Amino acid sequence: MKNAHSRYRKLSGLILGSVLLGGASAAAGPQVVNETVAESIGSEAHDFRLIRVATGFEHPWAVTWLDDGRMIVGERAGRMNLVDGDLVTPLSGLPRIAADEDQRIPPEGGGQGGLLDIVAHPRQAENGWIYFTYSSPGDSDSVVSDDRFGTGTALARARLNGDADGLTDLEILYVQQPLSAPGRHYGSRIVFPGDGSVIFSIGDNGLRYTSQDLTHPSGSMIRLLEDGGAHPGNPFVGSAPGNLRPEIYSFGHRNNQGLAIDHETGAIWATDHGPSGGDLLYRVYQGANYGWPQVSFGKEYSTRAPIGIGREAPGVTLPNHIWESSKAPSGLAVYRGDAFPDWQGNLFAGFLLAERVHRIVLSGNEVVKEEPLLEGKIGRIRDVREGPDGFLYLLTDRAEGGLYRIEPIDG
Repeated sequence: MKNAHSRYRKLSGLILGSVLLGGASAAAGPQVVNETVAESIGSEAHDFRLIRVATGFEHPWAVTWLDDGRMIVGERAGRMNLVDGDLVTPLSGLPRIAADEDQRIPPEGGGQGGLLDIVAHPRQAENGWIYFTYSSPGDSDSVVSDDRFGTGTALARARLNGDADGLTDLEILYVQQPLSAPGRHYGSRIVFPGDGSVIFSIGDNGLRYTSQDLTHPSGSMIRLLEDGGAHPGNPFVGSAPGNLRPEIYSFGHRNNQGLAIDHETGAIWATDHGPSGGDLLYRVYQGANYGWPQVSFGKEYSTRAPIGIGREAPGVTLPNHIWESSKAPSGLAVYRGDAFPDWQGNLFAGFLLAERVHRIVLSGNEVVKEEPLLEGKIGRIRDVREGPDGFLYLLTDRAEGGLYRIEPIDG
């Protein structure tokens, strides 16, 4: 699998510019501010303080931590920033990223392409690896139809160089094939199950039908070995007919921008964007079909007609929770920290359209309570993470977005 597609490649050192048009910086540029936004916000289980850690990121998408406590924050426009104390350093050495600022990406992409998730390897202290997903133009300027250029979700990894101002040892582990237009619904989030594999999501690219096509990776969870290539335990490895994609772990997804693993139980949870209505939360199981687009809980944007054949079908794994009205979920965390003991095992889901975070209480796989937090206080929530300090961190999706921290009042 690692060499199965001509566009897979392994690169060392620095390669082409991080964004096809050069990646102009945000107007003010990122800066650390560490200012209190709200001294006390009430919730059912814990009252908390809200801190704006940093601001000035252009549509930030993901935050991760290195083993020494430094943070990396990615911007969708194709920039990666190292946050070290009060210093924010842009990192060079990213691959070619098809961000929507690039004139080749069609406008109906809706501001979805660019640098996506970033996750430090669980043993980053030993191996130095930082994994990230992004929308890729592939190896060349490939026209897919009607003079339109194709793109696809890619997974890469790299290390921080010795000067801490760039990436080195860059390896592009996967680029979805075929590339497609119109250039939206890329996913994409990354988790490490701890078994030598890496799982990441690819959206349906706006094509819909590919989510049920096991010869096409769009609309799937992809599971690879950590150094690339399909995991040999994947459900369609060696299946007949032989053109089924061995990298597919589960399928029938629309556009997963929330993905989190509970390392205490092994459960993988995902949130999925519905069309107009019908956003979903579900556990991810190997080989499972989640139904899209034949099974859907939302409607067409233009006609308001239901999508698909119904809300269930034989062989389709049903969601654990449905948000009937559109909330646009992005970012998901399973809380296992010590700072908020009564939040242990809760899910925290960010929402773009609803501009809030939901604390989701589970009993097994059943959602028994939802508590909205921060409604309308800081805007569109793009990412939710638990930091190594046991606090929750949020990123806001704005032209000058911010990194926020939720900490206990007595902390």
